[in-house]
Amino acid sequence: MSETLKLAKALIERPSVTPEDAGCQPLLGERLKAIGFTLESMRFEEVDNLWARRGANGPLFVFAGHTDVVPTGPEEAWQSPPFSPTEHDGQLYGRGAADMKSSIAAMVTACERFVQQHPDHVGSIGFLITSDEEGPSINGTVKVVETLQQRNEPIDWCLVGEPSSTDRVGDVIKNGRRGSLGAILTVRGKQGHVAYPHLARNPVHQFAPALQELVSHEWDQGNDYFPPTTFQISNIQAGTGANNVIPGELEVQFNFRFSTEVTDEQLRRQVEAILDGHALDYAINWTLSGQPFLTPEDKLVAATQQAVQHVTGYPTTLSTAGGTSDGRFIAPTGAQVVELGPLNATIHQINEHTDIAELDTLSAIYEQILVNLLT
Repeated sequence: MSETLKLAKALIERPSVTPEDAGCQPLLGERLKAIGFTLESMRFEEVDNLWARRGANGPLFVFAGHTDVVPTGPEEAWQSPPFSPTEHDGQLYGRGAADMKSSIAAMVTACERFVQQHPDHVGSIGFLITSDEEGPSINGTVKVVETLQQRNEPIDWCLVGEPSSTDRVGDVIKNGRRGSLGAILTVRGKQGHVAYPHLARNPVHQFAPALQELVSHEWDQGNDYFPPTTFQISNIQAGTGANNVIPGELEVQFNFRFSTEVTDEQLRRQVEAILDGHALDYAINWTLSGQPFLTPEDKLVAATQQAVQHVTGYPTTLSTAGGTSDGRFIAPTGAQVVELGPLNATIHQINEHTDIAELDTLSAIYEQILVNLLT
């Protein structure tokens, strides 16, 4: 059994449902300390974070990841217990197998081999590990990054181990992410009896034309790096549960995944202009989860592409698709950020799994990236 597989299993068996770390970070710290890393535990509120660094000089290359996982869902639906890592048909099953404990294991074993071969490497290597990525993301990476900035400890290059791959490990590298803007919209009407609609005001009926305009509106056309901005309703509800009552209020939750062609302020103004245009009585509460970011095709992107080609023999594709990641907190500092990890086909699902053979491939890619940048 490879060292990467052993460590991935050891991490998966720790039930670290967000924001719990469940002992993952101490385990990682032991391995990193043994190869010369200085460890620093950063706890904010209920969230444990680990900052580990080897070296004092720049440039600083950082592996970033999260030990927390999403809830398992009904455990009886799993083919094996979600926190009992199980091998079956060449796959490693368990919650976090793909998102993203296998990535973290591959990072650590890559560093162990790299340091053994290059003990006097250029610059520094860091690990930024949080247990708050799957949760609110307010006491994790964002707080660690703020701390590093306050003490003038800049990150030059950062690799986030999010599951980026589609068909085989390394076939897709994320060099950016779309922004995420959400809202809860309340449309106020007047409750009444369905037999006397003239005495009531149905917010569902009032909102329907505005909804049609929102879903058909073109927010932008995207660009060479980002697809067009999308608008999606995630929840809509109204009514008392009785079929003879006109609801007095409608609540709508929606989300934008937006490109660099538009700002969150522009999106807010456009939505509110549409709502005002339909004379709705409404209140809206906006939440900005992250701004879009893009890492240019510079040293980090080139080193990562070359590493994938060197280890696997096939090229990789750059992408900005998918959801948000903690890269959104690191990129604004000026760091170059890419995401590279296992296949994302089963993340957050029942029977989450990853290909066992690809664990060592991923670790070899990570090691080659270090060679490309720090030797």
